[in-house]
This record gives sequence, C-alpha cells and structure tokens, in this order.
Amino acid sequence: MHTRRIGDVEVSAIGLGAMPMSIEGRPDEARSLATIHAALDAGVTLIDTADAYHRDAHEVGHNETLIAKALASHDRGGDVLVATKGGHLRPGDGSWTLDGSPRHLKEACEASLRRLGVEAIGLYQFHRPDPRVPYAESVGAIRDLLDEGKIRLAGISNANPDQIRQAQEILGGRLVSVQNQFSPAFRSSEQELDLCDELGIAFLPWSPLGGISRAGELGSTYAPFARIAEAHGVSPQRVCLAWMLAKSPVVVPIPGASRPETILDSLAATDLVLTADELAELDAV
Repeated sequence: MHTRRIGDVEVSAIGLGAMPMSIEGRPDEARSLATIHAALDAGVTLIDTADAYHRDAHEVGHNETLIAKALASHDRGGDVLVATKGGHLRPGDGSWTLDGSPRHLKEACEASLRRLGVEAIGLYQFHRPDPRVPYAESVGAIRDLLDEGKIRLAGISNANPDQIRQAQEILGGRLVSVQNQFSPAFRSSEQELDLCDELGIAFLPWSPLGGISRAGELGSTYAPFARIAEAHGVSPQRVCLAWMLAKSPVVVPIPGASRPETILDSLAATDLVLTADELAELDAV
C-alpha cells in the first residue's frame, strides 16, 4: 500500500469512508464488518467517521461504535488512524443540523472517546461551520482539546480558504487536515486543495466518486473517465481516484464503501499511473 502523511502520521494513500455503513440504506453489520476487515487486510490505515453518521435519533455515534468493534476484532486494528468529527447533528428525521459551540464540541469529543474506546482520538475535525457561532470559538475548542491531549491531531471540514488560514493561526500551526467535498461533479474545492498543497496540509476529499447514489454513474456522466478506464482495463472510479492522487501529494481520498469489493477496487487506484495527457483531459472535464 502506498502511503501519504497526515501531520506526523503515515497513512494509506487512500482511506475508507465509513459513512455508508451507518446511514439510510446501510447494510447489515456482518457486511459492514467484512468491508472494514477487507480494507485492513489490504493495508488501509485511515478510516473516516463522525458522530453524526447514524440514521435514527437514538443511535448517535453508530458508525464510531461499528468501527471500534471492527478494529477490536482485527489484528491490524491498532495500526489505524481513526478520523472522526463533531459539530454536525442528525435529529433522526433525515435532516442535518449544526452546533459549533465550544461546549457541544467538547461534549461530543468526550462521547466519541467513549465510543471509540481510546484515551485520545487520532484525528478530530470540526465537521462544518455553524453560522451562529464565531468560527474562532469553534476552532478554539478544537485547540483546547488538542492542548488537553484529548485528541492527537486536529483538522477541519467543509472550510473555505479564509477559514483554513484562520484555523491554522488559532491552532498555532498545528492544523493537519482539511476535509472538503471534491469530485468530478464538485470542483469548487480546488482552491482549498491548492492552498493545502501550499501549506503542506493533508486534503481529504469526501464523496470523491460523487456520493453514495451517484458513484456508479461516474463513467456514464463523464465520458473521459470512462474512455480512459476502458483503455487501462479498470473502472472509471479507479481512474477518478488516481486522477485525484496525481493532483498533489497532500491528497488522501476517503471513498465511501459498504462492500469489500468496492473498497478493494478503490484501493487499487494507488497503483494506476495516468499519463500527462490523460490527466490533462480529466482536468478539463
């Protein structure tokens, strides 16, 4: 498995996005555990989760609990950097709400610690800016958690360039990751990717294949990905991830998966080398 870095931690160049295993349409637990174990067997050492990755109101942290169970039952579980997030909530009616208050973030972190069964969370990220709370206050809470040793690494998610720079300042230069949506269908985070490349901060694209409902449509929607995939004898999804990896060494995609075969196909992107002409064609999509 090829590797990249988040802060001072070496991780697999592609991580596992675990959200599909806990929200609407999720598989049974046995298949989810098999998916996580297949990823670990293949060398994955980064798993992305959040306390808001659940379906019903009474099961906050479902995804974190599932990951903890999977890691505890695998001999490589201790090698994984678990990246979780706080500040987003799901009331249980299918909607998403926000609470970026320092009090909530600190309480959410404590709850995530318990569910993951660790003394310190590997990577904790502020999930999404809350317009009711000054951004500096929210990131200040993440800084406090870092200073207190509750988290080992600090990151932010769904941030714009100004927020990235502000977070880096508030955290005293200790911001290690930015997790933003980025895919062929969603290119507006390219400026954040470029800034992360400039600052040496890991950029973690979420929904890199277009999201749970659209990942299978990538090849039919974007012809160059399908054509190049056919030329290499691989899936358009694998081409997409290889294209992202080629953009910068700070890029660490976290494709979602709920089947072993899906994550294994994604991981194979680390071995796919695209030509300069192919990359230029995909950039132009």
